[in-house]
Order: sequence, then C-alpha cells, then structure tokens
Amino acid sequence: MLEANNDTMKSKILIIEDESAIREMLGYTLVKEGFSFDEAADVDEARSLMGRNKPDLILLDWMLPGVSGIDYARRIRNDPDTRDIPIIMLTARGGEGDKIKGLDTGADDYVTKPFSTKELLSRIKAVLRRTTQAGDEGSIEVNGLMLDPETYRVTANGQPIEISPTEFRLLQFFITHPERVYSRTQLLDQVWGQNIYVEERTVDVHIRRLRKTLAPYQFDNYIQTVRSVGYRFSPQ
Repeated sequence: MLEANNDTMKSKILIIEDESAIREMLGYTLVKEGFSFDEAADVDEARSLMGRNKPDLILLDWMLPGVSGIDYARRIRNDPDTRDIPIIMLTARGGEGDKIKGLDTGADDYVTKPFSTKELLSRIKAVLRRTTQAGDEGSIEVNGLMLDPETYRVTANGQPIEISPTEFRLLQFFITHPERVYSRTQLLDQVWGQNIYVEERTVDVHIRRLRKTLAPYQFDNYIQTVRSVGYRFSPQ
C-alpha cells in the first residue's frame, strides 16, 4: 500500500476491485489527494481487511469473482458493525435499472466506468461530507419515532430501527421540517448537498427504502407523495 506524503492524512478508503491496474490507478489517485487506502481483489480479502481496520468509505466493483459487489453491499448493510460505512459502487453497467439496483442495495453513490479521476474524487468527498456531517440539534421525537443526530440512531416506541446513513439524513430533514412540501431538487440540495452528480431519481429510491424501513412500525405513511410536486412529512 502507498502512503500519502503529506502530514494531514484524510480518510481511509477500501478499494475492492479485481483488476490490479484499476486498483493501482485508484490508489495512486487517492494518495495524491491525501487519502490512505487498502485494496482487495475479492470479498474474502476485503472482509479480512475490514476486520482489522474499518475504512471510512468503500469503493466497490460490481463484478467481482465469487461474491459479487451487489451481494457484498447487502452483507455490509445487514451487518451492524459495517452498515454505516458509505459505499460507492463502481461498474460498467450504466443503465437506469442497474443504478437503481445498486442504490437499492445500500450504495450511497454509483459511478459508471470509464470515469475521470476528478469526478470520482468529487463524489468521494461529497459522500464523506454528507455521511460525517454531525447534526446540531439534540434528540427529536414525533409520536414515538425518535431520532438522535449524535449517535445516528432511530427508535420506534423504544425499538431500535436499522437505517442507513442516507436514510437517516433524509428522515432527519423530514422530521425537522414537517408539513411542508419539498421537490426532489430541494431534497437533493438539502440532504445530499449541491452535488451535480446525484440524479433526481435517487430521491425516489431512498424515499422508497425509507418507507420500507419504517413500515413495520407504522410510520411509513408519515412520508407522503404530493403528485407532480414532491414529498411531505406529515405526522398528523
């Protein structure tokens, strides 16, 4: 593994990619920008690395030998020890259906090969900003649905809810801005930040996932679709 030659070490990135040339290119790019990194050619190697040193973000190739990147993303999201780690999916599959499938597994972003290193770095920084941004307010509670910005935990009538970082930020925004209708563009700006790489379709995917997460606790109907406009959080 290369080491950054500056004194200010940034976040550690785990590259999971079976092509050594791509791993080398990505590693060089990350170190040049001040990041550190680990690299793995398959899921078994990645799991070993993560067991020793949990990364701050994962660059995950879709097509891996053995266990695919999609399947491994699901495992990461289902494991309490790793579910909060942001994932950027790397793949040559650029169709809308593939992007939605990638996001549905819990990926925070989706980058289509071939990609420019500048674009990838912008996406890495954007994902890290929005997943490490701390909430200023204390715990928030609405009708038994409680959200704690400091610990990134959500409970429903005292029962813990497993929720991804992106859905947490989306719920946090909704719960602190009730009864107002927000367009997809406004939600992108408020929840994802002014990031030109995130498509409006992403909002629909995460709204669907958030509703599915809240459904067992009967809070999914709090998120209402306002036809041709956007979404509203209404706990009435």
